[in-house]
Amino acid sequence: MSGSNPGDPPDDSGDRGEYTRDRQGRSADDNRSPPGESSDTPETAAGPTPTTRNGMTIEDDGVVRWFLKSEDGTVVMVRDILGSVAIVAVIGLILFSISGIWPPLVAVESGSMEPNMQEGDLIFVVDDDRFVGDGSVDNTGVVPLEQGAESGHEKFNSAGDVIIFQPNGNPAETPVIHRAHFWVEEGENWVDTKADEEIIGDATCDEVYTCPAKHDGFITKGDNNDGYDQYGNGISDVVRPDWVTGKAMFRIPWLGHVRLAFDSILGGTVAPSPVIYDDPAASIDPGPSAAHAGLAGATGIAGTGAGVAVAIGRRRT
Repeated sequence: MSGSNPGDPPDDSGDRGEYTRDRQGRSADDNRSPPGESSDTPETAAGPTPTTRNGMTIEDDGVVRWFLKSEDGTVVMVRDILGSVAIVAVIGLILFSISGIWPPLVAVESGSMEPNMQEGDLIFVVDDDRFVGDGSVDNTGVVPLEQGAESGHEKFNSAGDVIIFQPNGNPAETPVIHRAHFWVEEGENWVDTKADEEIIGDATCDEVYTCPAKHDGFITKGDNNDGYDQYGNGISDVVRPDWVTGKAMFRIPWLGHVRLAFDSILGGTVAPSPVIYDDPAASIDPGPSAAHAGLAGATGIAGTGAGVAVAIGRRRT
């Protein structure tokens, strides 16, 4: 008989054939791209897309967001450097807004103001018309030791302001940071009228080349020096108000050594300037010729740093 026996298994050969063809058809469909799209992947069609470890790309996220969020090692390093520079720049701008002068920080490189300033101290300075104390003279904003003793105005453990000035008004010379002792007027015989006998000794005006005063200004002295800058040390003539570049406000110990080390490494090759003659033991007026000879010699870097990393000036005491 041609029919199947009831006990025989069902004949599913036709079903299996359709099932096989269906699987093959679906496999082929899986390998086909949707209509209108290339079957090539982005890597094969246009090259690899730049990505970072967190999967960000410039194309998808934009340059700024990619730079700020990228975890790529080089990008992270650049971002950290720029962030540090930005922080220092902001601090520098804040200090400048307070001080009114640039650079607002200066490094002390000698010991003539000891013990009130030490070599390697970092000094914050301000313009002479800011934070003016009682007893300032001639609208300068500077309180000399003489007036400071009367008004109680003190800076760095002694009466009077400590000023930064250009010796003889010469901007090429390394500025000096010394205390203003008293004010003299043009033609004044200050050796006889105002000088401290313990400092000037028995000298007379005729023996001091800065006396009588050729112009109004300050007589200055380092706290650790034996003589005035205008007699004995021969650092400068009477300090005119326009030679004053700032007033010292407070010190930060040791940090000035960074600037001094920077100067030492560069060897004075960036912006050479005369080193100031500053001998605390000097007690004899060297006269104009000797003073100028003392100002000519070795050279150093002028304290006019550019940029935040060298925004720390350099001052002799």
